[in-house]
Amino acid sequence: MKLSICTISFRHHLYSIDQLAHFAKKQGFQGIELWGIHAKNLADEPRYGADWLNSYSLETSMLSDYLPLEAPVSKMMAETERLSSLAEHWGTNKIRTFVGKNGSADTSIEERKELISRLKILCDYFESKGQYLLVETHPNTLADNLSSTIQLLEETNRQNLRLNFDVLHVWESGINPIVAMEQLRPSISHYHFKNIASRAQLDVFSPSNVYAAAGSREGMVPLFEGAVDYNEFLTAIHSIDGVEASLEWFGLNVKTVLAEEADKVKKAMWPVNIV
Repeated sequence: MKLSICTISFRHHLYSIDQLAHFAKKQGFQGIELWGIHAKNLADEPRYGADWLNSYSLETSMLSDYLPLEAPVSKMMAETERLSSLAEHWGTNKIRTFVGKNGSADTSIEERKELISRLKILCDYFESKGQYLLVETHPNTLADNLSSTIQLLEETNRQNLRLNFDVLHVWESGINPIVAMEQLRPSISHYHFKNIASRAQLDVFSPSNVYAAAGSREGMVPLFEGAVDYNEFLTAIHSIDGVEASLEWFGLNVKTVLAEEADKVKKAMWPVNIV
């Protein structure tokens, strides 16, 4: 497994990208998942990019952003071209986005058709650049449950449309993440790992709260202390080749938690030390 930190975890901190790269290397991570706004704000510092990150023995695992599928096509494509260029600069061929702003049950047939049409346009553009578009499994989007996610993949019918499989949010939809993973596995290119103390506290991850500096962090817990059984999930994927995942921590004590989590994930994936 290749494991990454997410720069979004440091959205309310005064750490530089240099400090984050040093931290990731020191703690044994293999990559950095770069938040789109961070990549955009670093664009006027061209020395930062793939070669610079490689000097730390790290790679950019994914560029995570929010493409405006509902915007006028000209605006959507301008943002798409910008992100594609940034992804190339940072040496990644994976760009993450969300599809829709409402859950699948609350999206009309016509609205869904339009979103799928937009996805096809984006996929065709990224395909011309040798890049993949990753849709995240997430509530209040068209990928908020297993059946709608499968339908989305079938409707779009593009080889470079992939999934960022967020384990917690798949569990939130009411299905065992292992069952969903087994059905979606051919389309999964990345995983997000995070956990919650109880189902009753899932609202802590709502965008209006999680992105707020003063938002609640109650219920956010390390991977192996929450309601989702990560020992079971990691056991299920440990034999899969080429797994890439990010620790997506939104709580307090970011560096301490990420360092501890990385060590525990490695032990869970490879419980026997070979001497």
